[in-house]
Amino acid sequence: MDRLARLEAVQSMLLEIGQLSTTCSDITEFIGAVHRALGRIMYAANFYVALSDQEDGSVRFVYFVDEEDETPDAFERITLAAPEESPTAWVLVNRERLMITADDFEAREREGMKWGQGSAAEHWMGVPLLDQHHQALGAMVIQSYTEGITYSEEDQALFSQIANHISFALQGLQSMDRLERAVQERTAALAVEVNERRRAEQVQHALYQIASLSAQALDTEGLTTSLHRIIGELMVAKNFLIALYHPDTQEISIPYFVDEKDAEVPVKRFPLGQGMCSYVLTSKQAQLHDATSFRHLAANGLVKQQIGNQEVASWMGAPMLVHEQPYGVLVVQSYDPEVIYTKADLDLLAFMASHVAVALARMQADRKIRKTKETLEVQNAALNEALHQLQEAQSELVRQEKLASLGGLVAGVAHEINTPLGICVTATSHLVQELKLTREELAAGQMTEDSLNSFLDIVDQSLRIMTTNTQRAAALVRSFKQVAVDQSSGDVRNFNLCSYVNEVLLSLQPKFKGRKVKVEVDCPKDLVLDSSPGAVSQIVTNMVMNSLLHGFERDHSGTITIRAALEGEQVVFDYADDGVGMDKDTLGKMFDPFFTTKRGTGGSGLGAHILHNLVTGALNGTVKAESEPGQGLQYHLRFPRSLKK
Repeated sequence: MDRLARLEAVQSMLLEIGQLSTTCSDITEFIGAVHRALGRIMYAANFYVALSDQEDGSVRFVYFVDEEDETPDAFERITLAAPEESPTAWVLVNRERLMITADDFEAREREGMKWGQGSAAEHWMGVPLLDQHHQALGAMVIQSYTEGITYSEEDQALFSQIANHISFALQGLQSMDRLERAVQERTAALAVEVNERRRAEQVQHALYQIASLSAQALDTEGLTTSLHRIIGELMVAKNFLIALYHPDTQEISIPYFVDEKDAEVPVKRFPLGQGMCSYVLTSKQAQLHDATSFRHLAANGLVKQQIGNQEVASWMGAPMLVHEQPYGVLVVQSYDPEVIYTKADLDLLAFMASHVAVALARMQADRKIRKTKETLEVQNAALNEALHQLQEAQSELVRQEKLASLGGLVAGVAHEINTPLGICVTATSHLVQELKLTREELAAGQMTEDSLNSFLDIVDQSLRIMTTNTQRAAALVRSFKQVAVDQSSGDVRNFNLCSYVNEVLLSLQPKFKGRKVKVEVDCPKDLVLDSSPGAVSQIVTNMVMNSLLHGFERDHSGTITIRAALEGEQVVFDYADDGVGMDKDTLGKMFDPFFTTKRGTGGSGLGAHILHNLVTGALNGTVKAESEPGQGLQYHLRFPRSLKK
C-alpha cells in the first residue's frame, strides 16, 4: 500500500507538471514549482537544472538549490566542460542517466581528478532532458550530502520518468517564448513604421498647407503667420523669423519676427551682407550652429554686424531657393539648453524652406505653380506607396497573430494530451509489476485471500485510471482536430453552433488551468449555421483570451457567459464577463489596431481588432462592446445564420 500511495503521489506530481506548464510563463518559476513537488516523493534538498545552448556550447543554471555550493547567476552562460571533467557535461554529451556514489568521488580524487567544480556528494544522480529529436535540452540533477541518504533503483526510474515530462513542458515553454518574442518584435517594428508614417503624414499635411497659401491671396502678415504655425507643428519654433530677399535693391527685410528675448525685430530692413541671414543666403546652404560655433562665426569675421540677441543655445537657418534663385531665409533658434536642434531638424527645416520658396514663387508666376504641383504629386505617390506597404505589413502581422494563437492552442492541447497518456503509461507499468508479484506469490504457494483482494483492488483502480485518462485524451483530440482545421481555413460549412462553441472552449481548457474562472453557455441545441466556423472559433478564442488577460487578475474568480439565439435569419450572439471592465476612453479605442493596456506583458493590441474584422468581414455582421469600470465587458454580435447564396 506504501508503493501504491507513492504511485498516487507520482501521478499527482505528473498531473501538476502538466498543469504548471500551461499556467507558468517563466521557466525558472516552473522548475521551482517542480522542485517543490519532487520533494514530496523523494529527498530533494539539493537540486538543479542546467539548460544547454547547442549553438555556442554553453549552459545556464536556470535553477540551483544546494546546501554546500553557492548559487550561480541564472543568466550567466558558462562554457560546457569536457565530459570526463564534469558529471553534468557527461549527462548532456552522452544523453544518458548517470549515478555517482561517494566511493566514485573518492576514487577519482585518489587518481588526481575531480568530478566537476562542486562539493563531493554522498550520492549524485543526473538525467538528460531530451526533446522529440533526442537532442539534449539540458540536464536535471539531484544529490545528497548526507551519509545514509541515497537513491534506490525505483527513485532513479521515477526521476527519469519525471525528467521526460519536464522535457515536454520545457519545449512548450520555449516554443511559446519564441512565438511571443516574434510577435513583440514584429509589433515593435510595425510601431516604428506607424510613427514614420504619421511623421510623413504631418510633413505632407504641412506641404499641402504651404502650397495652398499662395492660392488664398493672403497679405504678407497673414502669409508669414500661417508659415510660423505650420512649421511650429513640426518642431519647436518659439523663436522664429522670416527674411525676404529683394534682388532689385540687394536688401533683406524681416516681415515676421517672434522672439523670447526681443519684443520687436531690431532691424526691419538691412543691406545684403549683414547678419546671419545674409550668411545663409550667400552660402545657399542650410546652417546649424550651437552657442560656440555661433560666436565663432562673428569672431572670425564670417558674419558681419550680428543682429539680435546673441545668447543662443541652438540656431538653424535655411535659405528659400528655387532653381538657385534666392527668395529669403527661414530661421529657428533656441535659448533653452534643453532644446538643441539636430541634423534631422535642419534637413526638415531646409525641406520646408524650399517649399515655402516655391509657394512664394507661385504667387508671382503660374509656371512655378505647375512645377510645385508636379513635385507634390510625385511625393504624394511615394507616400501612397509607403502607405500601401504599411498596410501589407499590417495584414501580415494580423496573419502572424492568428498563427500565434493557433500555436498556443497546439502547445496547450499537446500538454493536456501528454498528461493523461503519461498517467496511463505509469498505471500500466505499475499493474504489470503487481501482476508479476502476484504470480510469484501464487507460484510459491503464498497466495492469501487478503493478498488476492489487494491485487484485484489495484487492478480495478488502475483500470479506472486508464479508462478515465484515455477518454479524456480522445475528447481533446476530437475537439482540437476540428477547431485547428477551422482556424486555419475560412471555408463556409454547416455546423451546430452550440456544439462547436463547446468544442472551442474544450480546446481552450489549458488556458484555464490554475484560474478560478468558469464559463457558462446558453445556446439552443438545434441552432445550425451555414457560416464560417473558423471565424467563430477565432472570435470566441479572442474574447476568452482578452477576458483572461485583461478582465481577471490571476488569483481572482469570475464568470464568462455566452448566449446565442436566432431572431429570424439573424444570430444574436452575446458574450459577457464580470471582470474589472474598462473606462469610456479605453472602450472607445478597444477595436483600434495595436491598442493594448498590457503592452510588454502579453498584449499585442490585435485581438479585438481581429475580432471586429472577422465579425464585420467573414461573418458579414456587426459587433458592439459595452463596459464600465468594475462592471465587466459585454460584446453584442449579430450576423446572418447562412452565408450561402
